[in-house]
Amino acid sequence: MHLGEELAILGALLLIAYVFGRLGKLIGLPAIPVYMLVGLLASPHTGWFPLNFDSGQIELIAIFGLILLLFNLGLEFDQDEFFGNAGKLIVSGGSYILVNMAVGLAFGFWVGWGTREALIIAGITATSSSAIVTKLLIELNRLPNRETPMILGVTVVEDIFIAIYLAIVGVVLSGETAIWPVIGKLGVSFLFLVVMFTIARWGGKWVSKLFRTKDDELFTILFFGLAVAFGGIGELLGVTDAIGAFLIGLVLGATKYRAKIENLSLPMRDVFGAFFFLNFGLTLNISQFPTVVIPVAGAVVMTLVLNVIAGQFVAWVNKLGPQAGINAAVILQNRGEFALILATLSISAGLDSRIVPFAGLYVLVMSIMGPILAANSVKIGGVVLRTKKKKSATKPIPIMAEENIALVEAATVGLDAGEPEHAVTAADRLIEQAMQQSDAQAERTRDPEY
Repeated sequence: MHLGEELAILGALLLIAYVFGRLGKLIGLPAIPVYMLVGLLASPHTGWFPLNFDSGQIELIAIFGLILLLFNLGLEFDQDEFFGNAGKLIVSGGSYILVNMAVGLAFGFWVGWGTREALIIAGITATSSSAIVTKLLIELNRLPNRETPMILGVTVVEDIFIAIYLAIVGVVLSGETAIWPVIGKLGVSFLFLVVMFTIARWGGKWVSKLFRTKDDELFTILFFGLAVAFGGIGELLGVTDAIGAFLIGLVLGATKYRAKIENLSLPMRDVFGAFFFLNFGLTLNISQFPTVVIPVAGAVVMTLVLNVIAGQFVAWVNKLGPQAGINAAVILQNRGEFALILATLSISAGLDSRIVPFAGLYVLVMSIMGPILAANSVKIGGVVLRTKKKKSATKPIPIMAEENIALVEAATVGLDAGEPEHAVTAADRLIEQAMQQSDAQAERTRDPEY
């Protein structure tokens, strides 16, 4: 097998992605749209790149990227934060999802591409990119803000919603129409979810026994093998490979080896995740964009309006002011990896071919516009609310100090006074995560790029 030409082209694409990524950093763009644009540049449908590259040549690597993206999402899911403040989180996150999902489903039917397509469009437009949201909170120094725990809480609930939604979508896209087989598949899917969530909640110490090895190579092979295997199991059970990877990540995140797994898996996620977004860009056909411009424009306007409404409502529920609602709205409107995952599923299910360019153009617009609006949310609030930014007479708090304070507040907000041990444990853990982000440390830091 001679792959010299393919390897040279792929290497060139990754180097171009690096250059574009560095340029994107200068204006605050996340990596997701950059990798997609590079893929679009080299797509055989465009003819812009002197050496075309077919997506089928990296399809398996892209699947590994998808699996690791969801695996790390499950790994980073904070069970203590969720169960410690479940009531307010469910109200805040649930109302946000309900508003966006209901209107998104109506929008999907209005587009008129089909019932299953409407379900996919609703999912594409309904949920935020937790990776872009987290990254913006860090880069914009918003961790000390009062609305930050609320925003992170919404993303936590969205993670759970994604797990349930993917289980439903997997059954719907299977093509089964008879009622009892559909009920049976849904039952199996939800049983799988319940079992894995139960193990994650109460079986962490038993699962930890599987990882008793000091050999990092074998340790890496073990968790990566589990991620891939459960991705396959999820596919076989009809809940998609993505949700299988998410659930095993959730389980491993409950073990005492969570930090070590995360430290070793993040570089793998970054590399394989780049292949996933690059591969999606390769599947895009720019000549199809004119056919979806109007639906995408409608989806963008709908997302902006709904997030303004939902942001103010969630801020009101959490007893915060209008500016906090604006800050939340412009950050939570960012869309990314989940939309592309759904579009990828639509390809394998043989849905309307316009879903892919719709998702691609929608994510490109939202992931470029979102960070720009988020960086200027205070100015937007000043114009809308007719307020002026007050000059602080005190010295600015160093960034790391700000993050530590915010993380303590995030850990303790909403906790009852009778739970001091829970609060202290959560705060210590979050402060340790914040300290790992320090540039002064030479070890691998947590970079939530996706």
